[in-house]
Amino acid sequence: MPDTAQQVPHQSADKLPRVFYRLALGDALSTYGSQLDLVALSLFAYEAAGNALGTAGYLIIRLAGGLVGGLVSGRLVARTDRRRLMTGCALAQALALVVVALAPVPARIPVLYSLALVFGGAAAVCAVALRTSIPEMVGSERRARANSLMASCRSAAMVLGFASAGVVVAWAGFRAALLIDASSFLVFAAVVLRLPLRTRAEPAEQPAAEPADPAGPAAGAKWRGSRWQALIVLRAAPVVGAMAAIRLLDAFGSAAHNISLPVFANQHSPGNPAALLGMFWATWAVGNLGAQQLVSRLLLRRGIEPGERAFALGTCLMSGCFILVFTGLPTPLFLLAAVGAGLGDGFTEISYTTRIQALADERRGQAFGLLTSAENVGMGTGMLLSGSLLALLSPLTVVGVSHAVPIVLALGFLVVVARSRKR
Repeated sequence: MPDTAQQVPHQSADKLPRVFYRLALGDALSTYGSQLDLVALSLFAYEAAGNALGTAGYLIIRLAGGLVGGLVSGRLVARTDRRRLMTGCALAQALALVVVALAPVPARIPVLYSLALVFGGAAAVCAVALRTSIPEMVGSERRARANSLMASCRSAAMVLGFASAGVVVAWAGFRAALLIDASSFLVFAAVVLRLPLRTRAEPAEQPAAEPADPAGPAAGAKWRGSRWQALIVLRAAPVVGAMAAIRLLDAFGSAAHNISLPVFANQHSPGNPAALLGMFWATWAVGNLGAQQLVSRLLLRRGIEPGERAFALGTCLMSGCFILVFTGLPTPLFLLAAVGAGLGDGFTEISYTTRIQALADERRGQAFGLLTSAENVGMGTGMLLSGSLLALLSPLTVVGVSHAVPIVLALGFLVVVARSRKR
């Protein structure tokens, strides 16, 4: 089905197409599968290798695949049928999971490590293609509402995936868990393939470039012929570069708190650390879902679209609350900080996605690819460095330093944006 598939009429100026909800549910299902296979394959790598290095090696290779996928995704979404690209990525992940599940014991580690690049790369390309296509699916004026819906469904699926992974693996075993994961990607592929929404702008309907974008027709020609498209994105829209830098450091902080949380839970709840972790992530999910309601009910209904300032403020809220989580607060304040972290995380995701989607269609994919690569670099280096620092420093110190840096950068970004608006 080509990218210029028939466009389903929008019901009203403020409502999303009904079929888009089907896509949001399909994406949530594949997100659930991604979190389930992340946990299952990490445990799988640990048991197959017999030590923690097996898990670390798998995660690093998977993040490297995401980095490569982010770098090439801009060119792919610009030149390839996006519907088929998303479908192909989902099918590739499903096939890789089946291969790992059926691999004989002696070949498990080589097969898993080889296919880790597929998991990371295919997930990155699919995410970039989906985010790039949303303005064409729902209309540019509805993209914030669509991003809010997608973020809410995805957050709920992430928490469910993490929460159920241990139960599924313990009850059904690794092979059954991986086959369940594969089925989630097959469902997503089927949903995307049959989705009657356009995924690419028609030549006469290209979305207008961002107000600060100085690029004209000559720059557009240079864009199409350049081998260094990411550099042109940064030159034409420097705000994208600033957001990419913040996302990179934010991902570094995310790696720090993800690695530090089990240590913190064992220190503060040695009798039942799993209960503390479960309580934290469930409360975080409440805040994350609350971000969708905040955007939908308080901002979009008033005609306010989250942008650069919302992105910077959300980053400060998220990082600040994650630091507070590790200060040993009483339980009510601990849960309040967890809600704030989830709220800031969801708000940042919605605002930065909506902001990047304001770029012209031909630049949007490269910008999302750049951001995806930055996130994978930050997460990978954060895992390596934070894991090493925890042997010497407390979780509060590691998380505090890791999240303080994006707060400072976000505040500086906020000042620059405010000054540019005044000019």
